[in-house]
Amino acid sequence: MIEVLLCIPPIAAALCYLVRRKRAVEAVAVAGSALTLLVAAWLSYGVFTSGTVSEGMLYMDAFSAYMLLLVSLVGLLASLYSISYIGSDLREGEISEVKLRNYYVFFQVFVFTMLLVCVSDNLGIMWIAIEGTTLASAYLVGFYDRDTSVEAAWKYLIICSVGITLALLGIILLYASSIHVLGEESSALNWSTLMTAAGSLDPGLLKLAFIFVLVGYGTKAGLSPMHTWLPDAHSQAPTPVSALLSAVLLNCAMYGVLRFHMIVGSSPLGPGFSGGLLLAFGLLSLGTAAAFIILARDYKRMLAYSSIEHMGIIAIGFGFGGFWGIFGALFHMLNHALAKTLLFFGAGNILQKLRTKDIDRVRGLLHVMPVTGALFLGGALAITGSPPFSLFISEFMVLVGGLDSGSGLAAALYLFLLAVIFAAFMYHAGRMVFGEPCDEDAEKGERGRLPLVLMGALLAAVLVLGLFIPGELNEVLEQIVRLFPGGGA
Repeated sequence: MIEVLLCIPPIAAALCYLVRRKRAVEAVAVAGSALTLLVAAWLSYGVFTSGTVSEGMLYMDAFSAYMLLLVSLVGLLASLYSISYIGSDLREGEISEVKLRNYYVFFQVFVFTMLLVCVSDNLGIMWIAIEGTTLASAYLVGFYDRDTSVEAAWKYLIICSVGITLALLGIILLYASSIHVLGEESSALNWSTLMTAAGSLDPGLLKLAFIFVLVGYGTKAGLSPMHTWLPDAHSQAPTPVSALLSAVLLNCAMYGVLRFHMIVGSSPLGPGFSGGLLLAFGLLSLGTAAAFIILARDYKRMLAYSSIEHMGIIAIGFGFGGFWGIFGALFHMLNHALAKTLLFFGAGNILQKLRTKDIDRVRGLLHVMPVTGALFLGGALAITGSPPFSLFISEFMVLVGGLDSGSGLAAALYLFLLAVIFAAFMYHAGRMVFGEPCDEDAEKGERGRLPLVLMGALLAAVLVLGLFIPGELNEVLEQIVRLFPGGGA
């Protein structure tokens, strides 16, 4: 059934290319995304209740099933939002019908590459899939063919390709560390095989391997200082693609890092070496995000720097380790995906209504777009970790993990940077939402009902998860925590 799941997006992409009518293309894309989510949910339920699934070089445990659900859920939401957003671009003459069809083709290919990352047992196949996400999404980043978007696409390609090359060197070093144990057998690069042999791997080579992988995949995950492609790509891509990039692509790259972290943590090195590096890069990412959010002038770039912040929080949680650090980081992956999707959808509504990304030219959203303005404000409160939203809970869990691990100084710095980011982000969001509109003649109204329904559902989700974590979700997260060395309660 894993193969069936992987076949759905390519088939949907081929059908999107073959059909000609706009409504048919949209219907195929949404149906493909919905079917992907259904099959992913069915597979994941089987893994959560019955244990791991292994089919050759494909593998699913609780962690990969969790990631699979995140990718397929955000993929469906972005596909639904694209109907309104890309359809508006077509009506206003910004793109042609051919471009619209190409958009949905590459959208489905992009989703396919992220699904492949989540279910690959072989680390070489995972590397190919992560590089595939770059190639599939580069067209979408440069979709509008403007000078700025083409520049962002090339920057994205070059920087991420350099990063992925470093990750390949890390994989080669990992393989070298296992030769004396596994020899040259075909499964020597399978993650499941390496985990069983982790206690016998060469510690020196393993250290070098993890450093290269962290820098390489960390480039794709947006960890500072390798983040420089991210603000340009997220700000220039069509808004539904920005949501995919931020909510799930970064998580997929972090997933690649964490698979190596699990191997290193199970080796004689223990989780301290890789955890310490994750903690250092996570705190640096928070500091970088804080500085640039304070200076933000473009609200889509501000959301991009917020993504760097939240990847840093996830890295910090795994760096602290222990039950609460890992549990909080895993929960934060879900919370960030939901909240950032909500905010990018809101940013898309604002951009298509007001035709500017300049924060200084966006005022009085509650007057011009009252529903979007209210939902955007709710999303801003959620993404900055305000109670009672779920991001407050997961960020607090990470803090508890830091205190439990004895990393008091790092926990204090983490808390300070979160406070700075909260103040800066809410200052900019407040200026956008409140006050009098810059254009007094701006026509009051929304851009359509479907985007508002999607945003409302996402805001409700992060609110409910902040008040109550369902028992099923709690059990799934505990299953994943137990996969990590040092993750026992």
